[in-house]
Amino acid sequence: MDTAMLYRISAFWARCEIALAAVLAATITGLILLNVVTRSAHMAIYWIDEAAITAMIWMTFLAGAAAVHRRSGVAVTLVFDTLSPGVARWWRLGLDAVTAGFAAAMIWFCLLWFDPFALYATGFDIQAFQGETFNFIYAEPTVTLGVPKVWVWSIMIVFTFGLTLHAASNLVASLCVLAGGADPQADADAETRP
Repeated sequence: MDTAMLYRISAFWARCEIALAAVLAATITGLILLNVVTRSAHMAIYWIDEAAITAMIWMTFLAGAAAVHRRSGVAVTLVFDTLSPGVARWWRLGLDAVTAGFAAAMIWFCLLWFDPFALYATGFDIQAFQGETFNFIYAEPTVTLGVPKVWVWSIMIVFTFGLTLHAASNLVASLCVLAGGADPQADADAETRP
């Protein structure tokens, strides 16, 4: 796969993440305002708090993955700003490698937590899955919404996919720059500018 193509796919996914995070931010605002109005009228709707918290969790993970694409996470750049350009390229590669390692760990944790292989082995029978693994992720309901918590926790799968895609794109770009080539991210950005 072309390195610029990998970056374009990562950029597209990051735009989707940001768009969905923006919709969720508006949803949170609406839910909180609705909560204030209904509580003031002494007609509180009990599930609004849980829905707002769930939307905030999803928003945070989506925006966090998009921040990896843009390399715009919170950082202390005191050391990085003093490095020579050559050393800075190695530093950037090291950071990208750590991020890719974290993404790999997240894949492993999601496989352990959601345990799709055991679920498949039980023929997608939730009761049999719970009996064999003592993992109640697919059946345990949320407190007030009453939906299975797996739907709330599925953001971890979406986040891990985005994180892995963005980390791979950044790592490939850093390796290309270190090898003396052009930065595929800069090339892809130049192609998309009007």
